[in-house]
Order: sequence, then structure tokens, then C-alpha cells
Amino acid sequence: MSTNQPAQGAGAPDARQLRTILIAVSIALMAVIASVSGLNVAQTHMAVEFGASQNTVLWIINIYTLALAALLLPLGAIGDRLGRKPMLIAGLGIFGVANVVAGLAPTAEVMIAARVASGIGAAMIMPITLAVITSTFPEEQRGKAIGVWTGVAGGGGILGMFLSALLVDVADWRWLFVLPVALVIVALGMTLKSVPNSRERSAHSFDTIGALVSTVAVIGLILVLQEGPGRGWTAPATLISLAVGLIAGIGFVAWELHRRDASLLDVRLFLERGLAGGSITLLVVFGVQAGIAVVLFPFFQAVLGWSGLLSTVAMMPMAVMMMMTSGLAPIMAARIGSRSTMAVGIALAGVGLVLMALFVSVDGGYLTILPGMLAMGIGMGLSMTPSTEAITSSLPREKQGVASALNDITREFGTALGVAMLGALLSAGYRSAIDDRLHGVPQGAADTAREGIANAVEVSGSTGSHARQIVHAAQQSFVDGWQQAMWAGVAVTGALFVYIALRGPKNSAPVAVDEAEAAETIAAE
Repeated sequence: MSTNQPAQGAGAPDARQLRTILIAVSIALMAVIASVSGLNVAQTHMAVEFGASQNTVLWIINIYTLALAALLLPLGAIGDRLGRKPMLIAGLGIFGVANVVAGLAPTAEVMIAARVASGIGAAMIMPITLAVITSTFPEEQRGKAIGVWTGVAGGGGILGMFLSALLVDVADWRWLFVLPVALVIVALGMTLKSVPNSRERSAHSFDTIGALVSTVAVIGLILVLQEGPGRGWTAPATLISLAVGLIAGIGFVAWELHRRDASLLDVRLFLERGLAGGSITLLVVFGVQAGIAVVLFPFFQAVLGWSGLLSTVAMMPMAVMMMMTSGLAPIMAARIGSRSTMAVGIALAGVGLVLMALFVSVDGGYLTILPGMLAMGIGMGLSMTPSTEAITSSLPREKQGVASALNDITREFGTALGVAMLGALLSAGYRSAIDDRLHGVPQGAADTAREGIANAVEVSGSTGSHARQIVHAAQQSFVDGWQQAMWAGVAVTGALFVYIALRGPKNSAPVAVDEAEAAETIAAE
């Protein structure tokens, strides 16, 4: 049996306080999300300054996501027990200091250590930001607040990449760490002043074994997705990671079923429509979004010849539409139901993929893909908010840190899966298409061109009369690979649409609660 300890202070927050709370947790979330993608724009700078290999640079980038994903569930559960406000404050402190160290790091080893610490801090922050919303906002306002949260979570990565690219372009790559530190300072000040505390009192001991096994499972499975494309899917390290992840995952499920009421996560809840439908939708939506980013940036840079900064600007319309419709999704769900809203969003995302598959061309440029990007942004925004709400409402209020962590883990897995799968499909389609377009090209240059479009553009400068042929072949082959990846995305979203239409969360609008009851509920936190 679990109960919530009363919050600090008496009475329910008024409208102004609720706004301040929402702004505080959104800024904290933005700091975490921006750090996921921000360093991507500085890969070359880090390699030169640290004298590091590409593999080391990728570890600097990926170790943050790995630490974040692995620790979300146990730290979310600890936050429920120790208090959500203290956990948020501690997480912001660790995250801020780690980013200062990263910005000053003299070596790649120090940078990697700082990124691990950043990931730990982020895992303390991220689930608590959503848990604060679900445990503080009255039910009739919770959907709108979650809409804002999901908008930041969905569009924040692209916005963070844009700001990071701008800092690299006008200053120095180390200035990338000024952005999260500044956000942390603002969020920390607002949290200390305005965010209420709530925590769980439980008669059961903390599920330490479940926490450790879940951490091993997530590390193993995320490593497969991060390392598989580079090392090869049948490489020993990849297969070992997969085996460890699967065995630990099965062990986690068995242990949680054994613990039942004292478990870290009641896995039986996945049999319910809300939790299963919300989780699968977020997995696919964030997978498609991350995979599309992997496809779009090479198109902007290698096909259209744009700079990194201009490429991030080109992504902004999709992010803006996603953030806007995330806020509108609760209104739509109140009118037509959560399941219908999710289904409409998934359908629009699928339409966006179809448009990008059908109309993309080398000569048509940006305008051939803009309608598809806009449709995708709208669709993802509409589907994310009700999916997140379906997950958080499936667990009791005293387990909101765990619910939020589960939501975040699903997003991280989806992101890693989308990057790995759509990236692999793009590469396979590119290599298959370019073989017939390199006739007469010297063998060495042809082999380099087959590795990828960036390699082809780079080697073309030293091939004299074959330069135009190589560039044209690479661009056309990239479009072929692009289309293959888009159609795969269409198939996945189509299957998801059918699943949600048949087995999605119950198609009912949220039921408003009496204001006195809502105030009483918040005061009990």
C-alpha cells in the first residue's frame, strides 16, 4: 500500500502558480532534450581538437543518451519515494555542473566522463518534470499541460540543434554548453521558488533488483541500436549486447511478476489498452521522427549543398507544427476522444511520409518535401499528447515518477530504433542504386562513392572529368534510398494506425472533475 506525503505548503496552486510550475519544468526538460542532439553539429570540431577518432566522437555523443535511458526507470522510482522536488533540484545541479565541465574539458576522456554525469543528471530531471505535472495539475487542466510538455519533448531536439548550430557558426563549439547551463540556472531558480513537493510513502522496500536488472536490459538493447550500424549487426559485440539485453529484459519481467504489489513496474498493466497503445505509439512516432532527421540532414547538406545552420533552419517548420498541435491535441481529444485523436495524428504522419516519398527530387529541392514535413509535424503533435496521457493515467498517482520514466524510455528506444532502422534502409538503398551509375569511374573513387553521399561528394573533387557523374549518381541514389526508407515508414505507421483503431485507449473524452475535488487532490500531494 502506498500513500502520498503532503506537499510543502498548504492549499492548491492557483492559475498563476500552475503557469510558473509548467514553465519551470518545461525549461528543465528543454535543457535535457537540447543536449541529446546539440553535439551532433560539432563532431568535426571535437575530432580535430581532441585528436579523436570518429568512434570516440560518437561515444561522446551517444554515452549521454545511454546513461539517460538506462537510469530513467530507477531514478524516476527513487524520485517518487524521496520527493520529486528534491530529485529535480539535485538533477539540475548535477546536470549543470557536468555541462560546465564538458565545456572546459581538455581531453576526450574528460568529455566522456562529463557526458556520463550529464546523462545521470538528465535521468533525474526528465521523468520528474512530467511527474510534477501529473501530480500537481487538476485533471481538467492536466491534458493541456501535458500537451505543452510533449511539444517541448518533441520539438525541443530540433530547436536545440538549431541553437547549437547557430552557436557553432557565430562563436565556438564549446559555447554549445552555455545553452543547457543557462536553461538549468533559470529552471533551478523557478523550481526552488515555485514547484511543490510530493512523494510516495510505501510499506514495501525499494525494488533494488528490479532497478539493476532494468538498467542492464536498457544498456544492452540501446547499445545494439547504437553500435549495430557501425560494427555490423552480426559482430560479436553487437550479438553479445543483444543477448545480454534480451536475457535481462526477460529476467526483469519475471522478477516484476514475482514481486507483484512490491514491484518497480507492474508489467501486467501492459495488457491494458491505455499503456500498451500509448507506449507503442510513442515508440513508432519518435522512431519515425528521429529516422527522418537522419535522412533529412544529408539531403539538405549533400544534395542541396546547404550549411549545417541552414539545414537546421529547414527542419524548424516541422518542429513548430509539432509543438503547436501538441497544445491543440487535448482540445481535440476532449471532443472526439483520445483514440480518434491518436488515429488522426498517425494517419497524418503517414500521409507526410507518402508525400515525401512521392515528390522528393534533386531538382525540385526543398519545396518537394516541405508539405510532407508539415503533415508529419501536425500528425506527430496530435498523436504524442494523448499517448503520453494514456501512459501516465495507467499508473497510480504515487507512481507518476515511474510512469513518466516509462514514457521517456519508450521515446529513447523509439529514437534509437528509428535512427538505426531508417538509417540502415537509406544506406542499403543508396548502395544498391549507385552501382549502376558509376560506369567508367576509377575503381578507388567508385568504392569511396559507394560508402555514402558525403564520401561521394568529397572524392568527386579529385576525379577530374568524372566529378559531375559521381555527384549526380550519388544524389540520385540518395533519393532512391530516401524513398525506400519513407515507404518503410509508411508501412510501420499504417500498421500502427490499424492497431490503434482496433486496440487503442478507450475512445472517451476526459471527464472533468469538480473544482473542490481537484483542489483537495492537489493538497493531498
